[in-house]
Amino acid sequence: MTEDARHSRFDLPTIHRAARMYYLEGATQAQIAQALGVSRPQVSRLLSEGRRLGIVDIRVHDPAAAAADGLAEGLRDALDLAHVRLAPFTGVDLGPSLRDPFSAALRSAELVPGDTLLVSSGRTIFELSRTDLPQLPGVNIVPTVGGQAEPQPWYQTNEIARAFAHQLGGRPHFLFAQALPSIAVRASLQDDPSFQEVLDLWDGAEGAIVGIGAPPSARSSISAFVPRGSGALRDAVGDICLNFFAADGSDLHFPGDERMVRTTPELLRRIPFVLGVAVGEDKVPSIIAGARARLFNRLVTDTTTAELILSRLADQTAV
Repeated sequence: MTEDARHSRFDLPTIHRAARMYYLEGATQAQIAQALGVSRPQVSRLLSEGRRLGIVDIRVHDPAAAAADGLAEGLRDALDLAHVRLAPFTGVDLGPSLRDPFSAALRSAELVPGDTLLVSSGRTIFELSRTDLPQLPGVNIVPTVGGQAEPQPWYQTNEIARAFAHQLGGRPHFLFAQALPSIAVRASLQDDPSFQEVLDLWDGAEGAIVGIGAPPSARSSISAFVPRGSGALRDAVGDICLNFFAADGSDLHFPGDERMVRTTPELLRRIPFVLGVAVGEDKVPSIIAGARARLFNRLVTDTTTAELILSRLADQTAV
């Protein structure tokens, strides 16, 4: 018997009988009062005492949460992913809006000290790197692309890696290279010990966090080294780690992209846990094509984007 039960004003069998009649048998408080030989206010106090003591456990299920769970499962199956987590909505501040499902996804990776987690660039990833996140002490945090000379902070990959390491309690590693170096610089990187260390970490990575870029033609911001006007990218619907792809998920290339400092599609497909993050109507074709390209196997987005993706897929099926 608990301490609360010892000090209860009512005997436990009476509380249990009143609660059972009311919650399981559908009796009214007046009927219970008559059956127990007590006043109607006394029945109300018995029921309250039952809740206080834990004899009665009332649960209220949010139908919106249940609907979101079903939506996430539907999107997971439609995109053939391992898992999808949804935020109910996203506001102006992307980081706080996505933090809860993003944190839950990170915890599910079960990374341990010494494991390597790759992090990409982009506005959404940048915003998430500045929110409170679960601790992953001793995990190596490594950029997926070069970005040392980028003018915008969300393409400064070393700073994003540093911010994630700070939030996660991990160990940052840095990539001292531009996204698209010159031929001479790219060749010299092969002899640079710090660059080789990053390549080794890429090869052994257990996890990755990747932003899913919108179609280049629709973006107000993109890496300074990407030739947005290149005819080779005319059919691009998005990119992940500066790997551009068409609507069917096939790779797209532009002149000089063989010099890009980035994790390749083949490398991303080998990593057990790759979490794609993206929200918004402009990202719908990018998410669909990125999943077809198998560049991520888990997804964090919001319910509105999820509904738009499923609607787009249904339209494609109907054609």
